[in-house]
This record gives sequence, structure tokens and C-alpha cells, in this order.
Amino acid sequence: MVRNLGIGTGRRKCSVARVFLREGTGKYLVNDIEVSKYFKIPELVSMATRPLAVTASENKFDILITVTGGGVNGQAGACSHGLARALAQIDPANQVSLRANGLLTRDPRMVERKKYGQRGARRRFQFSKR
Repeated sequence: MVRNLGIGTGRRKCSVARVFLREGTGKYLVNDIEVSKYFKIPELVSMATRPLAVTASENKFDILITVTGGGVNGQAGACSHGLARALAQIDPANQVSLRANGLLTRDPRMVERKKYGQRGARRRFQFSKR
């Protein structure tokens, strides 16, 4: 039976990531796919793995993440947030370094809603004088 050491929920934009930390050798799976294959852009891979680098625990745990909703940027941010929460749950000493790097704070920026009588959230329809 597999035992989870830590569980964390991460959110960013419309994405939600459930993170499970297990004893292992550093295997990192996102939706049953290797992290570098799931997030093809290197910046997104480094964003998703940043909490591991900050706490110096790259090869200590196996990480299993299920992420839904949003796009790839939001999903990478959600994975990072959830992983940081799970690492803080395992060892409270990690919390100081994670908080100092801003990894435990949920990014509150969301897409602004479209207003009626406009083409988008801020964009107006083209004005015609004649």
C-alpha cells in the first residue's frame, strides 16, 4: 500500500492541482506524465519544480499531481502552489524558506469579467462619429 507523506492543494487562475508526496527517489508525475513532457516549456517546468529547489529536496520524494482546468501557465502555478503546501505540511522548517520566496501565497490575479455593452473586459466597440 502506498502511503502519502503530505497532501497539498494548489490553485492558480482556474486551475486546481492535487499534490501527493510519497517516499521515493524524485519521480515527478503530472497527470501520469513526466513533468518535462507535460510542461514542454522549460520555464514552466522550472516554475513547477521551484519549491523542491528552494527546500533542497529534489530526490527525496516521489510527487504525483493531478491538475485540472485552465491553461498550461495556470496549471504550472497551481502545481507549484500545491507542492509548496505539501512540503510545508511534511516539515514545518520548510515553511520559512517557502514563505520567503512567495511560494505559499496564492496568486489572486484572475481574468476580469466581460462587461455588457463592451467587446471585452475593458475593450470598447469602435466609435463611429458619422
